[in-house]
Amino acid sequence: MPDSHPLRPIRAIVDEALEVLSPEFSKLYSQIGRPSIPPEKLLRALLLQAFYSVRSERQLMEQLDYNLMFRWFVGLSMDAPIWDVTVFTKNRDRLLEGDVAARFMAAVLRQPRVNALLSEDHFSVDGTLIEAWASMKSFKPKAGTEGDGPDNGAGPTTGSPCAPAPTAKGRNAERNFHGEKRSNATHASSTDPDARLYKKGQGQAAKLCHMGHLLMENRHGLIVDTMLTHATGTAEREAALAMLERLDGRHRITLGADKAYDVADFVAKLRELDVTPHVAQNNTNRRSAIDGRTTRHPGYAISQRIRKRIEEGFGWMKTYGGMHKARHVGNERVAWTFTLTAAACNLVRLPKLLETG
Repeated sequence: MPDSHPLRPIRAIVDEALEVLSPEFSKLYSQIGRPSIPPEKLLRALLLQAFYSVRSERQLMEQLDYNLMFRWFVGLSMDAPIWDVTVFTKNRDRLLEGDVAARFMAAVLRQPRVNALLSEDHFSVDGTLIEAWASMKSFKPKAGTEGDGPDNGAGPTTGSPCAPAPTAKGRNAERNFHGEKRSNATHASSTDPDARLYKKGQGQAAKLCHMGHLLMENRHGLIVDTMLTHATGTAEREAALAMLERLDGRHRITLGADKAYDVADFVAKLRELDVTPHVAQNNTNRRSAIDGRTTRHPGYAISQRIRKRIEEGFGWMKTYGGMHKARHVGNERVAWTFTLTAAACNLVRLPKLLETG
């Protein structure tokens, strides 16, 4: 490995974080039975999957078999056997049970040289849709429903209640959704029950999605917390409050956000948490909850400019980290992968920030 290769400083940061987590790893594995995959090596392999956009864990094992750079980063010798894919996924689930992804990201951010880069006073928040690993054909009526009841505000609906009954059979049979009314109140995905039918706006297609949320510090745009929820109209604001309550320290901070967060109840709750709401004003046919008491300060304009950098994190995670479409099913697994991918996004940026900082 060349001394100038970008993976060298990244591995140094990763090793320091894994050393802190070593006592936690020992609790996850039994001392008896056949030896399993060392959790440190497993976590490094999953980081490589995000760094190099490897589509599946099977392809990741193929890369480890012949790619010397991958072997070096994970800590495998040239002649070490590669793990079976099934064994790899089962051991990954053990890391999920221990919430290792969140602890790993926190361990990286707590390193003294990294912590010095973070702002303690100014943050931004936003959410994005993550397409579920489920076909629209899997969105079927729930048990005990006919699929044509009222929506009750549970999500978007399509078609009319006079839907023709599907007659085709087979593993991937054709389906004609024309005229069929579907909503989250009456339907659920048989592939991923945690996915929700959701659309971003009028005139856009509704898709089965999860919703991922990031909390970013404003000094260098590093991600400091993540959360994954069901895709609902209130999920962004609920997740923002939950992440703010998890922040260390209780002092006044500012929070930048887009127009979707301009809701009177949300702004009032921010002020109760001693958070100054630097939320973009939504004046379209309504009265904004943000008035001149907030917008007259120069810091408001700065927060509105910097908060857009959170889209860079979403962009990297979806383009390189493979989070445009989830590779797993269920909120728990998707949330774990979402957090680890956010940690990988930070790791890609940290070497240059530490060099210039």
